Amino acid sequence: MRTVVNVVRGKRVPEALDILNFLPQKVTRIVKLTVLSAVHNLIDSNRDERIDEENLVISEIRVDGGPAFKRFRPVSRGRAHPILKRTCHLTVVVSEPNAVEDSSETVEVEVAAEEGTE
Repeated sequence: MRTVVNVVRGKRVPEALDILNFLPQKVTRIVKLTVLSAVHNLIDSNRDERIDEENLVISEIRVDGGPAFKRFRPVSRGRAHPILKRTCHLTVVVSEPNAVEDSSETVEVEVAAEEGTE
């Protein structure tokens, strides 16, 4: 997931969504939905202001480790090998380009997503 997030970090939102549409990784769908959610949360939180979606920038996007599901795979002689199904927390902060310095216009969205094979 971090490889996909590194590609769209610091880009404008329409440009980032276009990039995510053409990347082959499965996780791009989750990242795309989270970016769209952050944009709509910013618009909903500032209903009195006119916010242009074309000018918004992904000012911060990060992937932090989440809880791991612990499973066991049976093997020969009655033994078991552990399997860790890792998850992660995706945090997206969207803001206007002139508001990157002062973070008054930022909205942070955190989504827990299961990390698949990349």
